[in-house]
Amino acid sequence: MRILFLLIGMLLHVGVFAQSEKYYGEFQKLASKDMKLVFEDSFKKDWQKQWFKDGDIAKAVHRNGGLEVYAGDEAYNDAHHTVLWTKKEFEGNIMIEYDFTRLDSSKYYFVNILYIQATGSGQGEYAEDISKWNDLRKVPAMSTYFRNMNTYHISYAVTGVPSENKDEYIRGRRYMPGNNLQGTDLKPEYYNTGLFKIGVTYHIKVIKYGDRLYMNVTGDGKNETFYFDGSSVPAITKGRIGLRQMYTRNSRYANFKVYSIK
Repeated sequence: MRILFLLIGMLLHVGVFAQSEKYYGEFQKLASKDMKLVFEDSFKKDWQKQWFKDGDIAKAVHRNGGLEVYAGDEAYNDAHHTVLWTKKEFEGNIMIEYDFTRLDSSKYYFVNILYIQATGSGQGEYAEDISKWNDLRKVPAMSTYFRNMNTYHISYAVTGVPSENKDEYIRGRRYMPGNNLQGTDLKPEYYNTGLFKIGVTYHIKVIKYGDRLYMNVTGDGKNETFYFDGSSVPAITKGRIGLRQMYTRNSRYANFKVYSIK
């Protein structure tokens, strides 16, 4: 049985590599377009100047050339999640890039998430400008976000739990208020990527272009590209960028930049 699982894992990895090669050319074509730098934060000092934080328990500390973010250490307690949000909103086609280092050795099956162009639903107290309901996210329960926001979501750096047969993955979603998570998945999905090892720094680039999302990850001798098709869901054109860590997750971010793409 163990040999069978190993063979399946190898086949899945080969599939990921083949897909990555296919999408890398598409990503490079978009990355070569005219771009304008519209946001930059080295994360070496004064992070609160350009960001605000959801979750009172989490801590953010400038250390080791970046910003180390420590979510709460109590699993399954929603108050221990956290999100950093840009104060600035971004419109149109964009590229996001940053350095990411996983610091935790969490034994739980939890994720990090990049939110892309998030706005509120505009219904009731959930205004389109999410800064108007920051108080409702002092306890940053996941459901508050996917039930009340329009945003793209990429989950990555998953803490796999082999004993539970759960695998590391990268996935995309498009939140649609009122639907919970039904119908929010963006295909394809990617498993066993071999990325985001503890203590290893990876450079992440994400391009949102129309209804397409691309994520390129380099580091530890790897260069992998992932694609998510958003053509089946309503388009997103503006909003804030967020960095989410579920409870027990600790990470370092550095050299964060956003470009508009012409």
